[in-house]
Amino acid sequence: MKLRVDLLPDSHYPDVALVIDVLRATTTAVALLERGAGGLLLTRTAEDALGVRAVRPEVLLAGERGGLTIPGFDLGNSPVEVGEAAVAGRQVVMTTTNGTGAAWRAAQSARHVVLAALINAHAVARHALAVASEEIAIVCAGTDGRVGLDDVYAAGVIAEYLLALGDFQVDDGARIALTMRRGGGDPGEALRGSGHGATLEKLGLGADVDFAAQLSTSRLIPTLVPGDDVPGGALRFLAG
Repeated sequence: MKLRVDLLPDSHYPDVALVIDVLRATTTAVALLERGAGGLLLTRTAEDALGVRAVRPEVLLAGERGGLTIPGFDLGNSPVEVGEAAVAGRQVVMTTTNGTGAAWRAAQSARHVVLAALINAHAVARHALAVASEEIAIVCAGTDGRVGLDDVYAAGVIAEYLLALGDFQVDDGARIALTMRRGGGDPGEALRGSGHGATLEKLGLGADVDFAAQLSTSRLIPTLVPGDDVPGGALRFLAG
């Protein structure tokens, strides 16, 4: 079995793709489904999200640009904010600066797409091993087209779990992520020390960084579920 880590999204995933935007999209996605959201519809643009609401006015809109809530949206991209929101039973349409675009790219080719974060790291590792037939790719969303230490560290955590569960042929990206994990300190230290973590701290969103640094506190696995009833341009993820 092959294990690869892409430090930025690629365009060819033949088997399983675990998409990571630990600060904060994939962490928030897990939090939304944990709070009982009836599903997530990920869109690449805010305009696409508004288009979904035009045909499904009952949905909630969640998203950010530059770390801040998009004007007119119900929620931002904060896992802490989710804990105070009434999302149970509601579909949530989500669009973010980096994470939703990375998920869209992976979905163009992968047979299985899962949203991964530190909070569900162990669960997604076990799930990936159970469904993979030839390769597990851990896809780091990055930040504004640049490699993000936070995502690479989280990829290293998941890669470490996978290596404890099975035998893999690892690529250089996986070796980089594992080196980052082993030398990067504890999750809180690594995330706070990343450029993205520092930016969120400056925006007053340090609580989100602390939330995202929790390790394997959730068994929830947001899984891509295609279907003809999904609005154009959106990806539907359900709790697995």
